[in-house]
Amino acid sequence: MHDYRLVRHPLSALLLGASALVHADEAAEPLPQVVVAASRVSQLGVADSANAGLVTQQQLAARSVYRPGELLEATPGLIVSQHSGEGKANQFYLRGFNLDHGTDLRTTVDGMLVNQRSHAHGQGWTDLNFLIPELANRLEYRKGPYYADEGDFAAAGALAVRYADTLPEGIASLGLGQNGYRRALLADSPALGKGKLLYALESFHNDGPFTRGDDYNKVNGVLRFSQGDAANGLNLTAMAYRARWNASDQIPRRALADGRLGRFDTVDASDGGSARRYSLSGGWHAASQAGVTKVNASVVANRLELYSNFTYFLDDPVNGDQFSQPDRRVTSAVNAEHRWGSHRVGFQFQNDNIHNGLYDTVARRRRTTTREDHIVETSAAVFYDNSTRWTPMVRSVAGVRVDHYRFDVDSILLENSGRASANRASPTLSLIFGPWRQTELYLNAGTGFHSNDARGTTIRTDPKSGEPTDRVTPLVKARGYEVGLRSEALPGLQSSLSLYRLDFDSELVFVGDAGTTEAGRPSRRSGVEFSNYYKPNDWMSIDADVAFARARFRNADAAGRRIPGAVEGVASLALALDNLGPWFGALQLRYFGPRPLIEDNGVRSRSTTTLNGRIGYKLGKRLKLELEGFNLANRRSSAIDYFYESRLEGEAEPVEDVHFHPTESRSFRLTLSSSF
Repeated sequence: MHDYRLVRHPLSALLLGASALVHADEAAEPLPQVVVAASRVSQLGVADSANAGLVTQQQLAARSVYRPGELLEATPGLIVSQHSGEGKANQFYLRGFNLDHGTDLRTTVDGMLVNQRSHAHGQGWTDLNFLIPELANRLEYRKGPYYADEGDFAAAGALAVRYADTLPEGIASLGLGQNGYRRALLADSPALGKGKLLYALESFHNDGPFTRGDDYNKVNGVLRFSQGDAANGLNLTAMAYRARWNASDQIPRRALADGRLGRFDTVDASDGGSARRYSLSGGWHAASQAGVTKVNASVVANRLELYSNFTYFLDDPVNGDQFSQPDRRVTSAVNAEHRWGSHRVGFQFQNDNIHNGLYDTVARRRRTTTREDHIVETSAAVFYDNSTRWTPMVRSVAGVRVDHYRFDVDSILLENSGRASANRASPTLSLIFGPWRQTELYLNAGTGFHSNDARGTTIRTDPKSGEPTDRVTPLVKARGYEVGLRSEALPGLQSSLSLYRLDFDSELVFVGDAGTTEAGRPSRRSGVEFSNYYKPNDWMSIDADVAFARARFRNADAAGRRIPGAVEGVASLALALDNLGPWFGALQLRYFGPRPLIEDNGVRSRSTTTLNGRIGYKLGKRLKLELEGFNLANRRSSAIDYFYESRLEGEAEPVEDVHFHPTESRSFRLTLSSSF
């Protein structure tokens, strides 16, 4: 056992699973290790805002997730959805945003950025299908542009999934269910020399309830060597993921109403895709008299083949409108930070070498080329923050980061090739008052940004229409303000309340006929979030969260000021039961409120309410059986809604309509797992 010294800045505590190790200040005596055992770690005296939190492995394990990305819904106020085949990146909603596939929600796994910039299908593409939930030992979330160490895509929020270095026991599980669901997992972390070698191998298949099954097949593997502890240690990790699927894209309501299509039918049966992800990453951290240092580095190779058809026969009544958006890239990154006393300084570097394109296709066969580009996008950032406790009841965190971006685009259309660069300075400030009676008050202000697609920074001519077009701002500024309250005054209850406002200089808006996003008008969001975690005894825990948001474009336009797809209200209620002899279980109720689908609010989506749950029985010390149920009320709801123009085969003219992707019908999955 090593000795550690107490650090004044609360965020310097290195949390591992449900344990918190307390580190040292410049004048403190060495202290022994302190372990905090709880299903949710208290954030009093730790967090710098009311919207930051940490969800432990115990709480994550209690959730029933239809797809891996839904694990992130442990973040209060976040909705994770899907509008296409299972292998596609999820759709995210938070704080009045339709975040598309991840724009403005920065997501990392073990320090590796999952958001892919200048992606063929959409800026910030966040594909979490490689995630293995059993390896996630904590989820850290922070919302708003108030943190100097968070950069691109983090204006609405930043989520960090941390994998375990070691498992308490090996895991072997086999799952079977309706709609072709099959899953097998084998994982363990035996000793190897002075460290541990964690391995995990997952095989997965699912068809879903669709007339033409998703036929989603994936193989997923992790291999990690680690040694040391939460204060001093290192790890080296290799990950590999491969998948292929059929897409069940959104369908028009008119076709469902007149019987041309069933709820789970699709228009273009050849939509779908395949994905590959391979990564090698390493991390090192050390605590000494000089402070605490952390470094991680990674190389990630991603490849995607994606075939979509959202407008059917609108542009081409003969061949149809299917298009292909292939993307292959290698991303290299290094992140380093050092903390001493109340100071922290860091450096972040990332380089993306990208090849992507846009092609017209028929049944996945390429017909014409719209654009083809080779992109090299490089960024570097430095940040600094300082945490000062002015009195026993007042502390502050002030920081600043400076980002530099360089875009190099080589396009088959010569006039769209070129280079661009941009810089952005982002100051942040948080004031924390308390705690008094187990309560803290927070005032937060800061600026952040999201990057735009590199191709937009050098474009001169629209490759589809041939018309001149304007270039986009490379780095779009965001400004956020927030007041929050966190309290644990009542025994067993942790509550947080926050009121926020977030302004963007340019909104990214989904374009239905292209399946991408484009830079749009300036926007403003204001809202309130109320989050509660209650643990009345050792066998029950309750999560209850509700959030409301108001989203508007800030400039006047005849079309209106509503932001299409902007989420207005969400709520969730989760109940988890354990330590009831051999029995355990959980229920999750999720409400996803209606949203405007066009700028004048003349067309709105319907609300969606789902109920998921699980019940399990421990057959012995090492064997357990679980039954999971999804959409238990069998609600006929939408996972997503869009409003745009399309034309089905046989229609003489285009039709404006709501297009929706249905929530999956009620289904069950049975899993037998053994520890060893």
